[in-house]
Amino acid sequence: MPVHRSGTAAPRRRPHVFAAGALLAALTLLLALPGPASAAGSAEVPERGTARMGQGVIAHDGQGGGSPTGPNAVQTEGVDVSGHQGNVAWSTLWNSGVKWAYVKATEGTYYKNTYFTQQYTGSYDIGMIRGTYHFATPNTTSGAAQANYFVDNGGGWSRDGKTLPGVLDIEWNPYGAQCYGKTQAGMVAWIRDFVNTYKARTGRDPVIYTATSWWKDCTGNNASFGATNPLWVARYNTTVGELPAGWSYYTMWQYTSSGPTVGDHNRFNGALDRVVALANG
Repeated sequence: MPVHRSGTAAPRRRPHVFAAGALLAALTLLLALPGPASAAGSAEVPERGTARMGQGVIAHDGQGGGSPTGPNAVQTEGVDVSGHQGNVAWSTLWNSGVKWAYVKATEGTYYKNTYFTQQYTGSYDIGMIRGTYHFATPNTTSGAAQANYFVDNGGGWSRDGKTLPGVLDIEWNPYGAQCYGKTQAGMVAWIRDFVNTYKARTGRDPVIYTATSWWKDCTGNNASFGATNPLWVARYNTTVGELPAGWSYYTMWQYTSSGPTVGDHNRFNGALDRVVALANG
């Protein structure tokens, strides 16, 4: 075996050794860099099924301070819940004056609320008038497919004075482009497909939940639903503000996501007997 003696040149490393070392260093540096989901200032895409009513309101429209002011007409407090809230303290809400509730039933054609029974039955058992909502994902399946999935998994309706018509929750896409990759005309067609199918299945026109700014951006402020579908508008401020085209008044207003007990609080535009009237159709 040759011996390296002091004062003589060290053996030269083979080129492939240098290449392997450089590659390893580059990979180490690359893995240390933040990826798109963890880079500063960006948020991870949430898991499918976790979307909830009003999830994008603050990020896109902001929020004002204080409680709603006016109108002077009587309004009735309500809440909306999803799997995000888990088991809900319905007696606490009832005792605080909440008299109606909406529970998320479905999303797309791939998710059913795992807390649905506790939330839907619990609100009924405490005495509330309650209904269910569907979080729409117009880029995954058709409006008709999602309406059928909703009706088949908790979104039905009966004239018992305690069941509100189903809600189409159509708002910012938490999983990607805010308008789900659809043109304004394409979005209007998708919504019409959903509401027509829901009415054919239940006999009721569904409520449309949306925010005015999203409606303007993604439907072109289409005015064709106001004559048939009650409006549930989202705006976290002291006044309801501008309504989407086609509606001269709102039926429900989601005014905060930081209210007591469950966060999402709403006002029905009328006394409790008007809530009952909507339930009865």
